[in-house]
Amino acid sequence: MSISPTVIIYIAIFAGILLLVEAIYLLAFGRSIRLGSRMNRRLEMLDANANRTEVIERLRKEATQHSKSTAIPFYSLLAEKAEKGKIAFSPSMLIVMMLLLAVVVFLAMTVLTAAPLGVRAGVSAAMGVGAVWFWVSGKAKKRLSLIEEQLPDAIDLIVRGLRVGHPFVQALAAAAREIPDPLGSELGLIADEASYGRDMGEALLSFAERMDMQDLRFLAVAVTIQAQSGGNLAEILDGLSKVVRARFKLFRRVRAITAEAKWSGMFLSAFPIVAMLMISVVKPDYYDDVKETALFIPTALVVVAFLVINVLYMRKMVNIQV
Repeated sequence: MSISPTVIIYIAIFAGILLLVEAIYLLAFGRSIRLGSRMNRRLEMLDANANRTEVIERLRKEATQHSKSTAIPFYSLLAEKAEKGKIAFSPSMLIVMMLLLAVVVFLAMTVLTAAPLGVRAGVSAAMGVGAVWFWVSGKAKKRLSLIEEQLPDAIDLIVRGLRVGHPFVQALAAAAREIPDPLGSELGLIADEASYGRDMGEALLSFAERMDMQDLRFLAVAVTIQAQSGGNLAEILDGLSKVVRARFKLFRRVRAITAEAKWSGMFLSAFPIVAMLMISVVKPDYYDDVKETALFIPTALVVVAFLVINVLYMRKMVNIQV
């Protein structure tokens, strides 16, 4: 029982197509689409195109296009993550990307491996879909983390604007100019929509629901209540900023405390697999005496089941909600 070099080739091909997706994305939409750039994408688009209405429509389409395409078979499973990641690719472009990557993988396997046609077709389809899935999931996770980190600073900027006498829309627009992406463009889009007549509370709540983020819901509710019943919005948002910052600080502390348990869980989950691979490399005939017995396959399936249960329980134990 030895490890085939084909496995390493498959891993290299999968890593390569992940990089290919990112490269195509940056080529299609420019470096401004990258998260964490100093100037948010909305301001760059406004500098390049003086027509504010076109910029608003483009950003709004990118924000909502995936939720409107849930009727596409299978794509509904990806739409939520694509919306949270605000993937600028349209749903049809993502589907074409899956097909293109599947073709690339099929050609690479044809050149680098001697796998049968059926295996190449199945693996290429799985890799094409899986690469887009992992890429979109990574984008969504990174974007949500950045928004959570930027939100307290954005609220503080809004509070400063309110305290010097600016209306909430102008304070929000000023904060959007100072905050980089991903939150800067979102706040700027909300400010633009409010300037064109959309209810501010409704726009904030829509953004909160798209991101499925509790802190954004608090912000939307605070603005809506103040608009309906009055009150000192600056003081309310100042308190909200402190609460959000404290929750974020507590979350980081919990993550630091549970880091050891997470790494222990990862080690315990990966160790049997690594040990099996090392045994296969060092002594390829180690399993020869038992692999032909009737109990070998059932026992192996039981071990795999226990490994999966272990991973799920370890993840549940250290996934503490703040």
